[in-house]
Amino acid sequence: MKVIIITGSSDGIGAEMARQLARSLGGGVALVLAARNAAALELVAADCAAAGAQTLVAPTDVSVQAQCTALVAACVARFGRIDALINNAGRSAHALFEEVSDLAWYEELMKINLWGSVWCTHAALPYLKQSRGSIVAVSSLAGLVGVPGRTAYGASKFAMSGFFEALRAELKAAGVSVTIAYPGVVATQIRYRGYNAAGGALGSSSLKEDKAMPVAECARLIVDGMQARRREVVMSAKGKLGRWMKLIAPGLVERMALAALKDDVKPH
Repeated sequence: MKVIIITGSSDGIGAEMARQLARSLGGGVALVLAARNAAALELVAADCAAAGAQTLVAPTDVSVQAQCTALVAACVARFGRIDALINNAGRSAHALFEEVSDLAWYEELMKINLWGSVWCTHAALPYLKQSRGSIVAVSSLAGLVGVPGRTAYGASKFAMSGFFEALRAELKAAGVSVTIAYPGVVATQIRYRGYNAAGGALGSSSLKEDKAMPVAECARLIVDGMQARRREVVMSAKGKLGRWMKLIAPGLVERMALAALKDDVKPH
């Protein structure tokens, strides 16, 4: 039986990955579901259990190191092993840097997006080495290309990419795979709940949503990448193009990034 921890699994991409894994593996998987919203986790766990999976609900705030450690300990106490860790928990943000009056939420965002992944991975690493398992880091296209208004979010996702690229090289001899996923605009609520310039909730998306990727498709691509032990999963043709165009025509990529923003949030 495969034992898989998924952070940020109360809704959106994380919840959908859990459901897809439960449907495909049934009784062959135990899913440890972690997020802050215990009630929402219970609903996801019920869906997974109905598909035959074993589940453990572990309410966790990944911005607190002790809770990350406790998550891994609870998983091992219940199931005795860890075969995969999917670092999916994250928060979004959109604010022009000059409009930010208090940078405290920049630090909080870094704790959630970067440090939460680092802390969970550090605690799980001995068990992942024993199982020659898999680590997944859900970054963002904003972790490959700088997007206006996303200085805080981009910094956290670029940092994730750098950390997990280096870790992949360190763990190659141990047989632990590291897959970094780079979703673009996905049809979830993450942008609506992200930080605004004052550190409150945005309440709306700053990005054009008309061509957002369905959650089910994004989750499937990440799960497939993990199971195939791929190095990276770069989503959408535009994302793949932008990555390489950045090397030869960076000015064009900046214009593409600006074009992805709604007019009312573009820098003046």
